[in-house]
Amino acid sequence: MDKLNIVSEIRSLFRSYDIGRNVKKLILLSVAVLFAFPLSGNAWANKAESKIEAPEAAAKGQEIIIRVTVIHSANNFFHHVEWVWVQVNGKEIARWDYTASNKPEGETFTKEIRYRVEGDLEIKAKASCNMHGSAGEAVVKVLAKE
Repeated sequence: MDKLNIVSEIRSLFRSYDIGRNVKKLILLSVAVLFAFPLSGNAWANKAESKIEAPEAAAKGQEIIIRVTVIHSANNFFHHVEWVWVQVNGKEIARWDYTASNKPEGETFTKEIRYRVEGDLEIKAKASCNMHGSAGEAVVKVLAKE
């Protein structure tokens, strides 16, 4: 059954005065519609995941660039990354909050932070989906060189 026939069949069921008799057929067609017309983005999304890119070592006083990449297989009105944070040595240094009207720029996106090294760093990043939560924290260590 192609997409046009599915839509026509659903319309005819709703025009029927005896919808109760057609409930089973309506449910089966509704499932078919989910596969034929998925939501924008992936309808089978996952937990939001974050990855960190940073140098393994840097001189004290040097400014480094920390790149946090967030991966989530759907970002639409109903289902999206809700927030992302970055911590250095337990202190939050950056945070981005998202809503249905202020969604991330894509299913995979990267944020950059500049940070001055004053000692060894433990960098953590975490992102969360508004429906499924987080895949956990990403952790990277940067050694400070004299």
